[in-house]
Amino acid sequence: MSWRTVVITNRCKLSYKNNYLIMRNEENNMIHLSEVGIIIIDSTLVSITSYLMVELVKRKIKLIFCDEKRNPISELLPLYGSHNTSKRLSQQIQWDDTNKAIIWSKIIKNKIKNQAFVLKKFHKKEAEILLEYANQVEYNDISNREGHAARVYFSSLFGKDFIRHSGDDINAALNYGYAILVSSINKEIVSNGCVTQLGIKHKNEFNYFNLSYDLVEPFRVFVDDLVVQNMDDHFENEFKYELINVLNSKVKIKGKSYFLTNAIKIYVKNILNALDDKNPTLVQEIYI
Repeated sequence: MSWRTVVITNRCKLSYKNNYLIMRNEENNMIHLSEVGIIIIDSTLVSITSYLMVELVKRKIKLIFCDEKRNPISELLPLYGSHNTSKRLSQQIQWDDTNKAIIWSKIIKNKIKNQAFVLKKFHKKEAEILLEYANQVEYNDISNREGHAARVYFSSLFGKDFIRHSGDDINAALNYGYAILVSSINKEIVSNGCVTQLGIKHKNEFNYFNLSYDLVEPFRVFVDDLVVQNMDDHFENEFKYELINVLNSKVKIKGKSYFLTNAIKIYVKNILNALDDKNPTLVQEIYI
């Protein structure tokens, strides 16, 4: 079973031999690919063979590349995630709009409830406001409870002067952690024969991962929780390793506790079934 996240931070050459990932620098290291779930290239001084990249795709091992600032910038995705990709794409294109709107409402309600849980964990009185917002979510979230909840949530966690998407360390950490989550969701979407571009609510023509950004919403709180606990630290390597390790967090779904990587696999499959079958009652909530 693949469970290991490998982070490459120094100059080296990555290659493949006899089912092993080979890392060559001052010393040669080997890891059997059966143990690897994700590889993060956290340096621009790393070279990688095409043979290894092909093997990673075949084994559905996620490969993430970081830029010169060590932030995730791209990933390796297979063109075909399952044997019936053409059929799955046809089904995805025909997803019912009404069903999508109902499922989106469920996703947003789940997200806001999890945000309320995080606020309650840190003894923030605004948790009650978010619970009210969660109960007010309407069809397709037409009243934008998500947006209202976000304003209350982030100012409560990080202070009234906090501005989402500014260039500070907190935003850098949030973006880094969210990118790790989205990459894991991308992997599961493609493995189920769907494409990441065709979303439920997100429809940006320049976004390769519209569906992934739909499905990541209830999971963002795991990153938020970790960033709050480390918000006084500079956004450096140790902080990044903490964020990468978020995939080993525990989450509750279907009344059972799972590691986050396994919960994502279950959740994505669950949502795709609900979309295919036009049955929003199949949607299961996840809880932090």
